[in-house]
Amino acid sequence: METTSQAVILVKCPDQRGIVARLASAIHDTGGNILDAAQYTSESTNTFLQRIHVSWTDKNATQESFQLALNPLIESLQLDLQIKWGEAMRNVAIFVSKEDHCLHDLLLLQRDGALHCSISLVISNHLDLQDVAAKFNIPFHHIPIDDACAAEEEQLKLLNENNIDLVVLARYMRIVSPKIISSYEERIINIHHSFLPAFAGGKPYHQAHEKGVKLIGATAHYATVELDAGPIIEQGVIRVSHKDAVSNLVHKGRDIERTVLARAVRWHLEDRIIVHANRAVVFE
Repeated sequence: METTSQAVILVKCPDQRGIVARLASAIHDTGGNILDAAQYTSESTNTFLQRIHVSWTDKNATQESFQLALNPLIESLQLDLQIKWGEAMRNVAIFVSKEDHCLHDLLLLQRDGALHCSISLVISNHLDLQDVAAKFNIPFHHIPIDDACAAEEEQLKLLNENNIDLVVLARYMRIVSPKIISSYEERIINIHHSFLPAFAGGKPYHQAHEKGVKLIGATAHYATVELDAGPIIEQGVIRVSHKDAVSNLVHKGRDIERTVLARAVRWHLEDRIIVHANRAVVFE
């Protein structure tokens, strides 16, 4: 069956009878074929969440005609609806400091086709990773944070000029300004090198070592104004022991950080995440 267009529909609305049937009927009426569907109901908030992957073979089926078909349901079901069309390539900006493992991993995955996006630029408060970006022919922008206001304006200018859809903080060791966070709400993914909510803030491996933990982890989450408190997308852990120095924890943690961050970025790009009540619901 030849496919002319595809879309992912993210649905959020008050839970009620008939939602799935009415959505499926509207999709059918436009000539759509449901390739995959997953749903979840939050009983604590009485909210229905669903991800639907749809394809069309009818060349007369357009984005406008599909939107018109859904409009009656949006009102009657109180739908909070997002339609992500498959043809659109997302533009990604990566913020880094000095650690290179997460940056390398993202660049390799994108180059090999595992991340469906365009990495438009790398922004850093240091020059250490300029050569890494150059090897992948990615523009590198050094923006020191000596003047926080000037740095924020320059960062925002670059993000706007490049039509950035997603910002990835790949071990960017600075606090992102509230203005940037509000401009890219639920579109900034940070990797924190601990199993949140444990050891938020600076030097989490040092904190973990002092507490003598037996597991260390990494957490990918959407950035919010409150530090390390945004909706958690993905986490991973690895076992450690009293024999491990802080340097050993750092070394072991790097593998988890790159894996967890890559999964979170891929799920975002594939529109598998709905944020509800400060929780990221991930339809894997």
